[in-house]
Amino acid sequence: MRFRNSRLRTKIVALLVSLTALWAFAAWVTLREGVNLLFVSALDSVVAPSDPLLVELQQERRLTATMIASGKRRPDVLAAQRARTDRERAVVVEKARSSGVRRAADHAMDKRLDTMVKLLGALDHNRRAIDTGALDRRSAVQIYSDAIESIFHMYDGTTTLDDKGFTTDLRAEIAVNRSWELLSQEDSIVASVLATGRLTPGDQMDIAGIIGARRLNYARAMTDLQPADRKAWDELTANRRLTAVRGMEDVLLQRPRQGQRLRITGEQWHAATGPALAEMRKSIQDAGDRLVERAKPIAAWVVVRLLLAGGLGLLAVIASIVVSITTARALVRQLERLRAAAWELAEQRLPGVVERLGHGEKVDVAVEAPPLQFGSDEIGQVGRAFNAVQETAIRTAVEQAELRRGIRDVLLSLARRTQTLVHRQLTMLDTMERRRDIEVKELEELFRLDHLATRMRRNAENLIVLSGALPARGWRNSVPMVDVVRAAVGEVEDYTRVTVLPFGPIELAGRAVGDVTHLLAELIENAVSFSPPDTVVQVGGHLVASGFAIDIEDRGLGMTDDKLSEINARIADPPDFNLQSSVQLGLFVVSKLAERYGLQVSLKRSAYGGTTAVVVIPKELIVEERRDDPVPATTGATTQNGLEVRRPTTVGGGMSATGATGVLTTPPSGTPLGPAPSLVAVPPPAPEPARSQRPGGANGTALPTP
Repeated sequence: MRFRNSRLRTKIVALLVSLTALWAFAAWVTLREGVNLLFVSALDSVVAPSDPLLVELQQERRLTATMIASGKRRPDVLAAQRARTDRERAVVVEKARSSGVRRAADHAMDKRLDTMVKLLGALDHNRRAIDTGALDRRSAVQIYSDAIESIFHMYDGTTTLDDKGFTTDLRAEIAVNRSWELLSQEDSIVASVLATGRLTPGDQMDIAGIIGARRLNYARAMTDLQPADRKAWDELTANRRLTAVRGMEDVLLQRPRQGQRLRITGEQWHAATGPALAEMRKSIQDAGDRLVERAKPIAAWVVVRLLLAGGLGLLAVIASIVVSITTARALVRQLERLRAAAWELAEQRLPGVVERLGHGEKVDVAVEAPPLQFGSDEIGQVGRAFNAVQETAIRTAVEQAELRRGIRDVLLSLARRTQTLVHRQLTMLDTMERRRDIEVKELEELFRLDHLATRMRRNAENLIVLSGALPARGWRNSVPMVDVVRAAVGEVEDYTRVTVLPFGPIELAGRAVGDVTHLLAELIENAVSFSPPDTVVQVGGHLVASGFAIDIEDRGLGMTDDKLSEINARIADPPDFNLQSSVQLGLFVVSKLAERYGLQVSLKRSAYGGTTAVVVIPKELIVEERRDDPVPATTGATTQNGLEVRRPTTVGGGMSATGATGVLTTPPSGTPLGPAPSLVAVPPPAPEPARSQRPGGANGTALPTP
């Protein structure tokens, strides 16, 4: 999927890389054969001098075994033979340790070479053991046989050419050569037995074992040699010397009667095996020469294939690269033009059209979506499709803008009507609350209706804010900040859980009172709704360097850091209102109101595990409170600023500390306000045992209602 979504240049480069990789693989397959041929040639530098070493090791093995068996020491003869063996051994060891051979050898071949060099190097120690008589003839024969077998093991590692027929023939030649070594090993064992002049049961078992092994190996080797080298097979099959050796082997396999002398002497055995070994070696060497001649055309064909795969394949790859790059450049240029046109539509023309539509301007779709020319090929067809897309996009933007404008006007009209009705309802409720003959229970019900109507007014004002208009609720004079907070608390459903902490002598500019009250009510409502019902929400305020900060702290479960960051980002930079989503509508209203007056609203974790909403009101909206005629704390409310504030007390209760009893409320509409706080005390009805509270705090806390 990632490759499918990658760029066009990347795809073309990937295609060329795959083509180059295919050529490289074909060239490597051919080159590997050539390299393999070079490696075999390098290994041949060890194989060639090892053949004379085999002969000298076989001679030294026979001489050592016969001397140990007969007890006749001939140090001069043995020393001369060892010297010849050492000369050939030095050449082979030097070649095996050369850097060229080591580079040509793989890991398995390295182990074979190391084993061979180790066993050849151990000959000096073994010779000293033989000279001191520490080894018998069987052990001596085995030591030399192991060294010779390591050389043949090295031969097995040279059959690595990729030509299957040649490799099979080479293995057949090595098998025949190994049967020659088994005959030499048989010669040493039989010669040492004959040198003792007696044939023990152990000797007869050794002879029977080596004869059986040689015959089995020889039969298998001849079976593989017949299709590989018919001439060598014919020579070995018709070799009378080998036939004579076989006859003597049959005699040795017969168990002599007790006291009977051996029927074959050492001289007779040597006279038969010596020429047989020589003729067999000559046949094997001739077969090897013929095998080398057969390898020459194989090597030549490897070189030819290397030239064809490397040279002609490389030319084809270069031509493909040139054609692909030329085609890709032309294609990419057209696609870049199409991409530039699409980006221009998405980033400039379409946003510009939407902005102009938002300002109420008329937009001509034909002028804003001119057709682009891209030719008549496949890219041109894509270009014509893009022309249709951009025309449809701009026409749809125009239609959606008109639809949004109509919906906004409908919402605004409904909200204004609802707001008017709620204001009338609040006026009627206020008039009814001022009646002196009202019953306590009726007054309590009226207070509940008053609170419900206040909440309805806030919802109507939400629609006005969402429509982008002003709620049209303001004051000419500044209002104490504590009254603004109490008015916000009065618009919350579960107001009894809200505790308003003491505020200082701070007032809020009249033009921002309505919207700030609305903003605080939304935040307090949110805090109450998302905290357990048995907890309280505290509202406090204090001066800060940039203005006045109001803290609204709940004791709920809180939110994660990511969620807090997301909400703070939405409040700081409010997105466009989406009609399809009503989640966190209150926060959207908060962000719009905060943006209108430059308020800073943020959410953070509280010390109680809940959430604290911090509202910072700028200095230009803060006024220091003027107290020309302060009101006693028991009255707790003022209306000379025009904000309707009620401090509920116990209806039908006793006298307050100052002798005032009842509910403090604003005068009816049209009542002139004097210089002193114009608070009218509505006398309570006849005393009743029942005690009721106006919507407010638990201990008579003043909760204003704007």
